[in-house]
Amino acid sequence: MSQYPDLNYTVTDKDVLYEDNHLIAIYKKAGWIVQVDDTGDLSLDDMVKKYIAEKYQKPNGAFLGVVHRLDRPVSGVILFAKTSKALDRINKMFKERQMHKTYWAVVRQKPREMEGKLIHWLVKNPKKNITTAYDEEVKGSQRAELNFKVLGFLDGYYLIEVDPITGRPHQIRVQLATLGSPIVGDNKYGYPRGSRKKSICLHARRLQFTHPVKNEPIDVFAPLPKDGFWDKFESFYK
Repeated sequence: MSQYPDLNYTVTDKDVLYEDNHLIAIYKKAGWIVQVDDTGDLSLDDMVKKYIAEKYQKPNGAFLGVVHRLDRPVSGVILFAKTSKALDRINKMFKERQMHKTYWAVVRQKPREMEGKLIHWLVKNPKKNITTAYDEEVKGSQRAELNFKVLGFLDGYYLIEVDPITGRPHQIRVQLATLGSPIVGDNKYGYPRGSRKKSICLHARRLQFTHPVKNEPIDVFAPLPKDGFWDKFESFYK
C-alpha cells in the first residue's frame, strides 16, 4: 500500500509550467516519485507520458526523457525532454553545469552566516538511502558545492535560497543539516520530527537555461505549495 494514499496520481494542464515541441516542465507535488521504484507507486514520468499521449492523441505512446530528479518528499519544477535531440543536449548541459537551479528551503535553526558557500564530500549508502557529508575527501566520495542565502525570518522559521553548483543525491538536505540547519520535516537528516504528509520543506523554485534547440533563454518558476504552511512565505517572492 502506498505511503501517500491521498495523493492524486494524475498530471493535468495545471501541472504544466512550460511546454513546447521539445521540452515539458512539470510542477512536481511532494510525494510523487520521478521514476519507478520498489514501492510500486505510479511514477511521474509515466504520468507525463500518459498526459502527452492523451493530449496529442498518440495511440502508440509518447517519448519522454528524464533529465534530472527530485527526491520524493520535495516539490517544485522538474524538466523532461520530449525528443531524443533535446534529451541529448539537455543531458550535456546538466553535465557541463549550464542549468541554473534555485531551491527554497525552510529551517528552524538560523545558519551562523547569512550567506555563503558550502563544500563537502558526500558518500551515499544505497541500501539505507542516506548520504553522509565529510569535510575532506574520502574514498568513494563526490565533491558537493552549493551557495546559500537567508532570505528572511517568519513565525519562527528561516527561509533559505539555495543555488546548487553540483547535483548530488540528497545534497541540499545533508549539506544544510551539516550546517546545523536541517530542513523542516526532514527527520532523515536531523529534523526532530517528520511531516504527517511525508513531505519536507524543500522546493525546487526556479530553473534557468538556454533552450537546447531554439537557443533562447528559458526561465521556469514553480509556485509554492498551497498547504497552509508554505503559503506564509509568498511575501518573499522577488
